[in-house]
Amino acid sequence: MKRRERTRHLIELGGLIVKAGLVDLTDDDRATLYGAFLAIAGKLQGEEGANTLALWQRKGKRAFEAEAETEINAEPSRRSRPDSHRSPPRSTA
Repeated sequence: MKRRERTRHLIELGGLIVKAGLVDLTDDDRATLYGAFLAIAGKLQGEEGANTLALWQRKGKRAFEAEAETEINAEPSRRSRPDSHRSPPRSTA
């Protein structure tokens, strides 16, 4: 993986950590986050790893879809509001 691609990948992973609320829930404690990730890895390596992975994949997919749906539904309401911050059109006369 090239350096730029790797950097983008790491930034996206960090964004998921923030999006999941883990930074706030752990008061941005790196040891806590790392410990949680080690616990996740351990769970995935266990007997029920495949089932756990499938469950988490479904849950994540649903969350992404719900977020996308919320964004789509919010877009028309933004367009329907008058732009109160814009200046009136200038006269061309």
